[in-house]
Amino acid sequence: MNDEIDIHDPKNYPHFLGSEIEQGGDDAFFHVIPVPYERSVSYGVGTAYGPAKLLDASWQLEMWDGKSRPCDLGINTLPPVDCQGDGATAVERIAKATASVAAKGGFPIALGGEHTVTGGVIKGLIDAGITDFGVVQIDAHADLRHAYEDNLLSHASVMKRVVEKGIPLFQLGIRAFCEEEIEARKEFNVRHLDAEVLVPNNINEFTLPEDFPENVFFTLDIDGMDPSVFPSTGTPVPGGLGWYQTLSLFESVAKQRKIIGFDIMEFAPIPGFHAYEFAASQLTYKMMGIVQRYR
Repeated sequence: MNDEIDIHDPKNYPHFLGSEIEQGGDDAFFHVIPVPYERSVSYGVGTAYGPAKLLDASWQLEMWDGKSRPCDLGINTLPPVDCQGDGATAVERIAKATASVAAKGGFPIALGGEHTVTGGVIKGLIDAGITDFGVVQIDAHADLRHAYEDNLLSHASVMKRVVEKGIPLFQLGIRAFCEEEIEARKEFNVRHLDAEVLVPNNINEFTLPEDFPENVFFTLDIDGMDPSVFPSTGTPVPGGLGWYQTLSLFESVAKQRKIIGFDIMEFAPIPGFHAYEFAASQLTYKMMGIVQRYR
């Protein structure tokens, strides 16, 4: 069961793909940052256990991802971020871990944890001196509420915190939002292709606006994918993206821009169903492969 895992014990966070490769150091290209943060979830629970379970399942992966060997660039797995204490303190720790990677020219991959984590990752990029970038988001929810249940650091508000910093945002696969979030899209010029357009028309490629920044951070909320693929999330919404469509949309961005980091958020393992843990680890590695091939 999930509650048998001590999420604060670094021993429960094995090196990504550690069954096949040695732990990379500072000179590795990919730097995996486990972030077991879960404080504002509003339906199902369990995202705090996502990073440890994903890393454990990665030991079942092959080095060859079907097209290349992303591990050849080197993979370094950092100790889990200490997410104890209040939310603001945890976000600062997430930012510090991210900045330590980005400042050295590494490629951060944050594994959540609830989507609030992305706010800390974005702050870390900025703290490292990276300011000219945009965010592309796959998600079931817009996450553009000013606050949710009076919490400015809610997972339902994380993208509002991003656009308030002046960072351009493009959303993919959204299918659950409120009137407040529609207004936020207009106010902050958030471009989007929602699920009702992408999924019925099986759209696998799209064109980013010409004025969208060259550098892109990509945030992938597991609930952006359909529950038939990933029921292992706290807030599932039907009508989401499929496995190949998700990877194709990520690749479409990689063809057009330079991806400078990505995250996998809101993965909540289901005890006894390790298929989803393996799928989450494979999704992470497939995305590494796409980044490698379009460097």
